[in-house]
Amino acid sequence: MRSTENDSLPQEPTPVKNQNPQSLAIYWLCTISAVGLVALFFFTRKELTYEEKVFIEHVRPVVEESCVKCHGAKEKIKGDLNLFELKSVADFTKDPELIQTMIDVLDFEEMPPEDEEPLGSDTREAMLSHLTELFEFAMAAQPDFPTTPIRRMNRFQYNNAVEDLFALKVEVFALPERMVREHGDYFKPETGIMPDSLKAGSRPLGKSQLIGKRLAGVAPFPQDLRAEHGFDNRGDHLSLSPLLLESFLQLSRSIVESRDFNEKNCGIWNDFFAQPESDVSLEIVVEERLSSFLSRAFRQPVDKSIVDRYSTYALSQMEAGESFTDSMKMVASAVIASPRFLYLYDRTAESSESIDDLELASRLSFFLWGSIPDHELLDLAKAGMLKDELVLDTQIERMLKDRKIKRFCDSFPSQWLQMERIISSVPDQDKFPEFYYTKFRVSIHMMLEPLLLFETILVENRPILELIDSDFSYRSKILDAWYLGGPLPKSMPKTAVPFERVPVLDRREGGVITTAAVMTMTSNPIRTQPITRGAWLASVIFNDPPEPPPADVPPLEDSADKADFDKLTLREQLAIHRENEACAGCHKRIDPLGFALENYGPTGKWREHYENGREVDTEGILFNKYPFKDIVEFKDAILAEKDRFTRAFATHLLSFSLGREIGIADSPSLSRIVEATSKEEYRIHTLIREIVRSDSFHHKPTQLDSENK
Repeated sequence: MRSTENDSLPQEPTPVKNQNPQSLAIYWLCTISAVGLVALFFFTRKELTYEEKVFIEHVRPVVEESCVKCHGAKEKIKGDLNLFELKSVADFTKDPELIQTMIDVLDFEEMPPEDEEPLGSDTREAMLSHLTELFEFAMAAQPDFPTTPIRRMNRFQYNNAVEDLFALKVEVFALPERMVREHGDYFKPETGIMPDSLKAGSRPLGKSQLIGKRLAGVAPFPQDLRAEHGFDNRGDHLSLSPLLLESFLQLSRSIVESRDFNEKNCGIWNDFFAQPESDVSLEIVVEERLSSFLSRAFRQPVDKSIVDRYSTYALSQMEAGESFTDSMKMVASAVIASPRFLYLYDRTAESSESIDDLELASRLSFFLWGSIPDHELLDLAKAGMLKDELVLDTQIERMLKDRKIKRFCDSFPSQWLQMERIISSVPDQDKFPEFYYTKFRVSIHMMLEPLLLFETILVENRPILELIDSDFSYRSKILDAWYLGGPLPKSMPKTAVPFERVPVLDRREGGVITTAAVMTMTSNPIRTQPITRGAWLASVIFNDPPEPPPADVPPLEDSADKADFDKLTLREQLAIHRENEACAGCHKRIDPLGFALENYGPTGKWREHYENGREVDTEGILFNKYPFKDIVEFKDAILAEKDRFTRAFATHLLSFSLGREIGIADSPSLSRIVEATSKEEYRIHTLIREIVRSDSFHHKPTQLDSENK
């Protein structure tokens, strides 16, 4: 039998009689050349790489069989995605985001769609494994992290930085964005325990909550807005216009000129502002004091030329008749209005490289304390010791037990949970009169419950899974009565509200997603909004925000005849609404999430039936593989995918820590963060530590290319 190789050779023709020698010579020459070319092909052809074999033998056949029908070579390609064009592993791996998207839709079982032949479980698992291998291969060739724009401190960070720089015993100005006001001294992270009883208030919902010790005559600049699906420390949102720069100059003067900026309230007064002994050289004193002060303010060692510039100004003011203290105040004012103080930045690099110790100190401090590094962090950074893994871990633990970690609790959780929405929630006063309790809203109490839960998880280093399902909560008497449906207390303090740590025995409660705050802020004044609740869960809990709805979608009430419409359940009403093809895709994904919470009314109270007597239906399926009938089974479904929730939460936290959107280059870091966190029972300190250890946290941005400059 002939071999396969011989099959490919040209067959020898039957010799022709009387062929002349010249023809025979040409014939044999062609034959020998053909044999040589075939032999050359077989001996020199390139061996396929492992990735090429994976793509050709495993990925491409499944794509061609199950995907190109909708995402292939035809006039209308769904989602503008043409998988038919991906002919080689090089084509495929040049777009890691596409591979990650394919992994996600297969993992969520969103593809193939319901009207197509499903993949077998073995095929799906194998495809996920192969795609993950190709994703890791693609990422190895594209290590650059997203560019982080240079950004200034936001209002919250500026207040903290000025307070720390001068060691102030009062706040610089009022900050309504701090959702929780601590009354008394309940927040003691160094103990690792939250008290059973505490008093707290809600700053945004009462002017009396903003009355506290702060510098008289100092007015804050406007609050910085939270980025969509992000935070208020995002670099692309924190520019510095000439008008704002002028306001910083005026603000800096008002701070040092405040009557409360004095020896009593300023911790560095004697070391910086106080008149030195008469027999000491002013030039030496000013230079020494400024050298240390500027290094702390600018978060790095300062060149002598910069010190000389500020000291020359201070001495000139003294020569002009100003007192020593007033001259140093003028210098301090200039420092806290300087771009070197206001701006947070890493020196960009031509290629991806690690930040240095000083940059790490600033990045770490603004992440956990919302402020400049303290002396210990700076000293370690200057000595080149901070990046040592043992030293860094020790510092992270120290910072988590320092009371300045309250600033992290004042900033991250309220933004992550989008709690600003509860401030503008106004349930219909005729329909829900009890919400407007004794001239203030019950939302003051509602807001504090999930935030106190977060503080407890952080202080006690509890698993982040308790954000989904906890066996305890903090309740005021009003809030407790609200959940039980009983009469509200006749009176309750409006500022320092007592809260008690209580066990949660019914799993319909517990965690953040079923709190009255979330239920109220995701409802409209008269009814619940499953779509809004589903979008909140998709964005906050799963970090998968839906696209904005089309502009021409009619109101729900306009979807059918009014008389018949009122007899339907909300699920039936929305089914009519979903007949719009432009709406169906997103609704399929977010509606099951929202309906899982439908037993909670517009103000968070439990209900079994709608006002028309129809029974509330909460059945659904999560990730296309976890059917549930009620909220308890829904929580179980989320916890069955605890790594998915952990990755989503870690993505939010990493974005907050870096002040930028998270890109595909951060995916390997997130995978390692989740893996390490899962090994230590999903505890929040582990998660924070792993974020600080990650490549994403330690790498500086690359230079913008010419197209993006």
